[in-house]
Amino acid sequence: MKTKMEDIDQLIKETLTEEEAKFYDELDEQNLWHMIFGIFRGKNSWIVYLMSIVQVIFFGFFIYCAIQFFKVEATNELIKWGVFGTISLMASSMLKLFSWMQMDKKAIIREIKRLELQVSSLSGKISE
Repeated sequence: MKTKMEDIDQLIKETLTEEEAKFYDELDEQNLWHMIFGIFRGKNSWIVYLMSIVQVIFFGFFIYCAIQFFKVEATNELIKWGVFGTISLMASSMLKLFSWMQMDKKAIIREIKRLELQVSSLSGKISE
């Protein structure tokens, strides 16, 4: 059984040229892996690579702090390693959020492009 969305997609594809239809198909929803690796492409891919490297460094520092935390016995040392570990884990988490926001941004841009294509297709059909 077809849904209304499939019917609308079919109507739009009928009004598009072959090249536009191919572009429209590329704008379809992506799975998680395509979204994750998609942030490493584009104009700002260098910053995503940089953030990923820094995130791994912060997480590695967190592991080091956790190991040191369990090795020491003095309270001052426990506090020091606990605070450093917490800060590094928070920094790593914030950089991970940056990556997730980039994936969300790309998904929104893809949907806006689909809407633009639909509007231009329908306006072309109305003017005929």
